[in-house]
Amino acid sequence: MSEMPRTVAVVSVSRSDWGHLRSVLIELRASPHVHLLLFVGGMHLAAAFGRSVDLIEAEGWPIAERIDMLEPLDSPEAVATSIGRGMAGFARAYARHRPDLLLVLGDRFEMLSAAVAALPFVLPVAHVHGGEVTEGAIDNQIRHAITKCSHLHFVSAEPHARRVAAMGEENWRIHTVGAPGLDRIRTAPVLSRAEVAQRLGVAETDRWLVVTFHPVTLEYRETGRHVEELLAALEKVDASFVVTYPNADTAGRTVIRHLEEFAGRHPRVRLIRNLGDGVYLSLLRHVDAMIGNSSSGLIEAPSFELPVVNVGARQAGRLRAANVVDVEPERDEIVAGIDAVLAPGFRDGLRGMTNPYGDGHAAERIVRILRTVDLGPRLARKREVE
Repeated sequence: MSEMPRTVAVVSVSRSDWGHLRSVLIELRASPHVHLLLFVGGMHLAAAFGRSVDLIEAEGWPIAERIDMLEPLDSPEAVATSIGRGMAGFARAYARHRPDLLLVLGDRFEMLSAAVAALPFVLPVAHVHGGEVTEGAIDNQIRHAITKCSHLHFVSAEPHARRVAAMGEENWRIHTVGAPGLDRIRTAPVLSRAEVAQRLGVAETDRWLVVTFHPVTLEYRETGRHVEELLAALEKVDASFVVTYPNADTAGRTVIRHLEEFAGRHPRVRLIRNLGDGVYLSLLRHVDAMIGNSSSGLIEAPSFELPVVNVGARQAGRLRAANVVDVEPERDEIVAGIDAVLAPGFRDGLRGMTNPYGDGHAAERIVRILRTVDLGPRLARKREVE
């Protein structure tokens, strides 16, 4: 199909989705018939989470709209209020710019605001990473809700395509493209271990573990106990730890408080609000293991043949490779999991593994469809199929 000029708005609300979307943005920016708009909101604008909007601007990306939506607290009421604020902010952005297509990614509540606000505008939504499962988090319902608000589905693997189809979506709307976050692994500059050590202030000769732990939103009342068990386990491990901040979820500040206290007691712990995409990818090349419950352990880590100890239920049901060892959020289980992945031979068994989330060429597939899809009434008028 020939290309017609179009305006594509892309939403980014966190450092994690920025890492996945950046390769798509680069492809869109290079497309002669596409006018690109970048709408930035959520954690990007929050000082408590490192104001990653500053990094985006430092890279030279013009920001068309800033949607300030996060409430200062992390209670269920505050999260729900943030969703409402986000809907109002995105609605103003759509009214002002009138894009032809909207691109969203993943399962954050901030992304739900963007997708729902698009409905009254009859603005076609393209959704990346639909059809996946995370049974321990409200993200699961949010992801599926965004799927039903969307008109194009860019999924990361065939099982996810089948799940989107099972939700009644027409097959022509569903495209298995892989995870765009893997594209940056293929193209990003690589820092040496010495350079990473210097930037992060960790001993080059130490064993390194990267730790990311988010609240399990379906069990948010247990967040304090979960993070206490994790940190008690880390106390027993001889290593330097690079620890990243959690998401702005319910009870996220509980995690932050515990992490800050832990880092204050331990000189070999580096607690970092925002690593930046390039440093993070280089870090994954040099660490000995990843600990926590981040999707990065399931999506990006296999590309580095990196062992992962996945703690708790947050990623339950998600497609995973042989690099992942699942443990309950109990200190003894976590220690046993860390011992298992650091044992001689575990990483050797990962050599040559295939990442189930794709080959690192997702962005070009996504942008090819965004450039050429017919913007006529068929796209906006969704049929429910069996």
